Amino acid sequence: MSSVSHVAYVVSYRRGSNSQNERYMLLEIEGVRSDGEASRFVGRKVLWRSLDGRLSVKGVIVRVHGCKGRVLAKFRRPLPGQAIGTQVAIV
Repeated sequence: MSSVSHVAYVVSYRRGSNSQNERYMLLEIEGVRSDGEASRFVGRKVLWRSLDGRLSVKGVIVRVHGCKGRVLAKFRRPLPGQAIGTQVAIV
C-alpha cells in the first residue's frame, strides 16, 4: 500500500440497541472536527495492524457518522475488541 496520509483511532463498534457488528468500526480522524471535513475521506482505504504486528486488516471508509467528524469504516474481517483505542492508517 502507499504511504500513510492520516491517522485515525478506533472509537467503537457499529452498534444497535441489542447488537453490534464487528466488521464496522467508528473511527475518529486526527485533526477532523466537522462532518464536512470528514466527508473528504469517504471511499479511502484504511489499514489496521495489531500491536504485535502479526495481524493486519484492510477496510474502506463508507460514510460519515454524526456531525463531529467521525466516520464509519467497513473491514474485510471482524476486528478484535483489543482494537478499540488503537491507531488505523488512512492511505
